[in-house]
Amino acid sequence: MTQPEQPKSTADEPWPVRVVSQKIGAWVAKLGWVWVDGQVAQISRRPGASVVFLTLRDPSADLSLTVTTHRDVLDAGAPELAEGARVTLHAKPEFYPARGSLSLRADEIRQVGLGELLARLERLKKLLAAEGLFARERKRRLPFLPRRIGLITGRASAAERDVLMNTRRRWPSVDFRVVNVAVQGPTAVTQIIDALAVLDDDPTIDVIVLARGGGGVEDLLPFSDEALCRAVFAARTPVVSAIGHETDAPLVDYVADVRASTPTDAAKRVVPDLAEETRLIEHARHRLDRAIGTMLDREAQRLQAWRSRPALARPEALVDQRAADVAALRDRAGRCVDHRLRRADDDLRHTLARLRALSPAATLQRGYAIVQRADGHVVRAATEVAPDDLLRVRLADGELRASVRETG
Repeated sequence: MTQPEQPKSTADEPWPVRVVSQKIGAWVAKLGWVWVDGQVAQISRRPGASVVFLTLRDPSADLSLTVTTHRDVLDAGAPELAEGARVTLHAKPEFYPARGSLSLRADEIRQVGLGELLARLERLKKLLAAEGLFARERKRRLPFLPRRIGLITGRASAAERDVLMNTRRRWPSVDFRVVNVAVQGPTAVTQIIDALAVLDDDPTIDVIVLARGGGGVEDLLPFSDEALCRAVFAARTPVVSAIGHETDAPLVDYVADVRASTPTDAAKRVVPDLAEETRLIEHARHRLDRAIGTMLDREAQRLQAWRSRPALARPEALVDQRAADVAALRDRAGRCVDHRLRRADDDLRHTLARLRALSPAATLQRGYAIVQRADGHVVRAATEVAPDDLLRVRLADGELRASVRETG
């Protein structure tokens, strides 16, 4: 048999505080027993008390819960538990109406050992690699000379001193914006993520450096946190990871755009060496001077060679040569025309002589005559005419009219 549904609260019929507390407690109780992973931020052992109070903090967020457990449970599962340790506990959430607070009641506590931590990190490493957070093609190139460098590191730490000192030694005018955070402990991850967000939103920052000195695996654990790795991957500004020593390899090293083996190495990667760049510029300047000198010498020799050529040494010589060529061609043309005219004249005289030799007029000059009938027909035989025919006799000088009396 189902219980009748309680009327909803209204402005006219509000619920009393005890009813709200009862309902919250009922909803919380529905969650049941759960396994919880977190970092111990505080331990409170009161002398003579059988209950131990823990503050369990999420390493990746600014969240914490109070945990209550029996002293025997703590001594059995984690007798050497200290603040900052990573634990896994079996607990049930409980809501206390009298104080309006939520806490966890644990019946089993396990301190996470180094082996288990390494196993978790390896699983997380494979997960992030499968998602492409370590992909080389997604890493960005650092600017050659950043306008301003953002530095996230511990306050007054050796890592901060190494980065600042070595960077300014290489490039004295470099500008930094330093954000000091906790680099280990329960608040380290949230502080680093917040500092990363602040520097990433600063338009004057061209590169961000995460720097921390060496330490054990547990000391460097914040830099292998999943939330921090994803925040570094999502940053728009290139990130350089300079965590620990050469042998240390937290997961943020694989996500960052550039991994520096040490904070000192990070200084070498983010800015060029002024002395080295000056030397390279001087070397390039000398090479450029030599190249320009060689080119000028070559071009001067080329100009001198051009100037020594006859066309430029005596420009009028070309005109004189062309004038001589024109005169020679004119003389040749005159001789050729004259020769052709003389030859034509000789041909004409020879032709005229032959013409005269073959002309009937020349025959007539020798005493011959040409006899023609009245119709102009030349008479070549006596049989061609008859008596009384009128004939025309052409002489060398004039002509005669004659009549045929008889033919023989």
